Formats: sequence, structure tokens, C-alpha cells
Amino acid sequence: MKNSIPNHVAIIMDGNGRWATRQGKKRTDGHYAGYKRFKQTALYILDKGVKYLSVFAFSTENFKRSEEEVNYLMNLFVTAFKKDKNFFIENDVRVLFSGRKEPLSDEVYNTMKQIEEMTKDCKRGVFNVCINYGGQAEIVDTAKKIARLVKDNKLDINDITEETYYKYQYQDLPPIDLMIRTSGEIRISNFMLYSLSYAELYFTSTCFPDFDEKEFDKALEDYQNRNITKGKA
Repeated sequence: MKNSIPNHVAIIMDGNGRWATRQGKKRTDGHYAGYKRFKQTALYILDKGVKYLSVFAFSTENFKRSEEEVNYLMNLFVTAFKKDKNFFIENDVRVLFSGRKEPLSDEVYNTMKQIEEMTKDCKRGVFNVCINYGGQAEIVDTAKKIARLVKDNKLDINDITEETYYKYQYQDLPPIDLMIRTSGEIRISNFMLYSLSYAELYFTSTCFPDFDEKEFDKALEDYQNRNITKGKA
């Protein structure tokens, strides 16, 4: 019997720069192509029945890239989300952001908060966009958050379990069922470590700008044909 549609899918959107370089273009052209692909494929993924889609857009380590590339990506986040705010509302998609505030500029951070507020009542599905994100950092920040709540007598430490821990992360999202990484790299790169505990992992050599509906269907079919036990067998 095939597995059902995964409730929460996560994608490491890798290979934008490589895709552009192979075509003789600037790496920044690849990032713009990746954003356009995200808009198209993400809606298709929700149409398949997935309720939550988390994407790795920019890690804490990505700040080590060239100043030109980092500045371009920061500007892309601001201009793209401002331009497409109605796109998310019209498609009834709630947008959340996960990651640390520092060293994001006020413009980037405020844009993120505005989009979250504007889409908070959307019901079709959830896009969780990870910007300035690291999986280990999230675990540490969550532990600190819980410690403060316990210290202030706002939380009983005995109420913290493997299941309730999710509630205190950057966003209260369910465990990931399927994680996809594009571009051929076979690692998880510090992405949503706690939430990936029992996720099925799928790796493809396709760079993200080419990760279209057919490519997602390949990942979904692979997932559905697996024997998923989550430790029960």
C-alpha cells in the first residue's frame, strides 16, 4: 500500500548559482530564477495535498559569500516579497519566516513581519521560508526560550516532551515527512535538524531552477513507494 501525501515537505533549494554558471550567467541570475521556480512549484505542491512547505532560502553560513551576492539576495527578499504580497493573499497561502533576526537589516526583517501579518488568516497552506537560518541555532534558541519560560514560572518543565518541543521553535510546525535537496549534494546542511528526525530524504541532481512539477512528482512517487515505519518495525 502506498504512503499518503506527506503533510510537511521541506526543500533545500540548492544549485541556483551552479545553474547560472553552467549557462554563462551571473550567480545572481540563478537566484532570481530560483525564486520564480519557488512560486510556481510551491503552489503545485500545495495542490497535491501538502499542507506545510518549508524552504531553505538563506543560511547563517551564507553570509560568508561575496558581498555582492549577499546584498543581491537581501534586496531580492525585500523586492520580491513586497511585489508578490498579493500573490500569496490571492492564493490563500500563509507565509512564515524562520531564523535569527541578527544581522538582517531592519528593512528585510520588517518586510518579513509585514508579510506574516498580511497572510496570517490564509488557509490553503503554509510556506515557511528559512532566512538567516541554522538548525543548531534553532535548537539552542528554543532551549533558551524554554529556560526563560520555566524561570518565569510560565511553563512547567515536566510539560516539555519530544512532541511539545515543536511548539517553542521559531515556528510551531509539525514534523517534516519528506525532505528534498536539489543539485546533487547529499547532506542536510544544518537544516531543521529537530524536525527532520524521522523524515524521508530525497536527493536529486536537478538544480532548483529546473525543479518543476514533474521533478516534484518523481520525489513524491519515490516517497509513496517507500516502506516508512518510523521505528515501528
